[in-house]
Amino acid sequence: MNLTPEQIQGNWIELMNYIEKYISEPRKENILAFYDQYSERLMLMPAAHKKEYHNAFPGGYVEHVLRVIRCAIKQATLWEEEGCDMSTFTTEELVFSALNHDLGKMGSEDEDSYIPQTDNWRREKLGEDYMFNTKVPFASIPDRGLFLLQSHGISYTFNEMIAIQTHDGLYDKANEKYLMPYMPEQKPRTSLPFILHQADLMAARIEFEREWLPRLKEGKKSGDKQNTNFTLGNKPNMSKKLSTKTKALGSFKSEGLKNIFNSL
Repeated sequence: MNLTPEQIQGNWIELMNYIEKYISEPRKENILAFYDQYSERLMLMPAAHKKEYHNAFPGGYVEHVLRVIRCAIKQATLWEEEGCDMSTFTTEELVFSALNHDLGKMGSEDEDSYIPQTDNWRREKLGEDYMFNTKVPFASIPDRGLFLLQSHGISYTFNEMIAIQTHDGLYDKANEKYLMPYMPEQKPRTSLPFILHQADLMAARIEFEREWLPRLKEGKKSGDKQNTNFTLGNKPNMSKKLSTKTKALGSFKSEGLKNIFNSL
């Protein structure tokens, strides 16, 4: 998928409008200053480095964040309707957490995390339009995002810290200490982390479906055709019989896997 320059610009304006509407002073000024300072980088960032994930295209990051914000607001309404105690967090905390949940994907203050892929084979066969920038020291996405916020004087609440830290839910084993305790007093005192995780999961799934379901459906249609090449007497033409290796290659959807298997 590709976004037009107008769509990228429109998404950025929408993101700034969420900050203006939901984030209060005094930290609003610092957040707006931060996003303005890194606007060009953030505006054009992908949300991932390869197509098999989600929104791995210029402008994909902001589009993903906008969807997470919208989904978080809608999820909060659903949770409230079903009896969730909404007094344990604020709408500002909800939007702030959604806004910055993946901020660590930006990289460092000087270097992007995702840079254009220089290996043509990986780009063409594995769908990796981007690669990780080795100039950026390793840190988890939540840790780096929280570091960027505090290093620019942007304060966050305890609720926001836990929500951003655990937004990947139990897909990240590091979150078990927060999300899998057995004692009531050790469980989160707010549903904010769960609401944010569900919003992020919903957004990423929708973005995956948009990119891949049409391709998978098309692949299924083309795969329905069967080889009916037989000689007289309904006996298979052994001279045209596929080798075991060729059959195996035909079962792979990924061009990358096909190339790897073919080299064995």
